[in-house]
Amino acid sequence: MEAKAIANTVRITPRKARLVVDLIRNKDTNEAKAILKFTNKLACEAVIKVLNSAIANAEHNYNMDVNNLYVKEAYVTDGIRMKRMLPRAKGRGDVILKRSCNITVVVAEKEAPKASAKEE
Repeated sequence: MEAKAIANTVRITPRKARLVVDLIRNKDTNEAKAILKFTNKLACEAVIKVLNSAIANAEHNYNMDVNNLYVKEAYVTDGIRMKRMLPRAKGRGDVILKRSCNITVVVAEKEAPKASAKEE
């Protein structure tokens, strides 16, 4: 069972957000929250919001145990690009791309360890 949360059009470049998301992939949710809390990056605020939303979705929609969750998937995709003009010499203009990203976090419950047949 999985629960997912997505934040669309977050005004952070995807490259910078991926640095933060890579830190929490395959970690326990409590450990991921601690990592995000003490990482000095602007993207941490957006990622922790999405993580908390995914945890809440797991608890309320799927009745999962919050203490038994881990970050199964976390990825960042390109969002829309706002195009702005910057005046340059001789009446020209340069295009400035203000990038945004979509942040997705999927949490799942840890599976209980399977008992081996050799144990008797």
